[in-house]
Amino acid sequence: MTNEVKCSWKGKMAFESAGLGGTVMLDASEDVGGEGKGVRPKALMLTALAGCTAMDVASLFQKMNAVPDDFRVLIKGELTEEHPKYYDQVTITYQFWGKELKKDKLEKAINLSLTKYCGVTDMFRRFALVKSEIEYFED
Repeated sequence: MTNEVKCSWKGKMAFESAGLGGTVMLDASEDVGGEGKGVRPKALMLTALAGCTAMDVASLFQKMNAVPDDFRVLIKGELTEEHPKYYDQVTITYQFWGKELKKDKLEKAINLSLTKYCGVTDMFRRFALVKSEIEYFED
């Protein structure tokens, strides 16, 4: 399967990227000639990672009848100091809220995402150390 994205220049350092299912504005910060009116490309990589694993986990916990009241994924990426700068370490934090959380099923869903289903996680592992942690907030 082939995926395609079209990135169209909108002036200065701004671009509109259109692809499978939507569009996103990209822009550089003011210190490098942009206006800061869009997502930075490297931050978009973290967004892709968060979205991929979050969708996996949500799909799985629904199938397992272990739906929490709320669920979030936080990604923290550490950039290298030298150019070209890239994320060499990433931490994925899964946060769940609810009463009587089914932690065993939630942890199984996370493990399946990290080891089997999330292609973005697999891509990140090729250039970064990927860590994960879980936080529970029970009412």
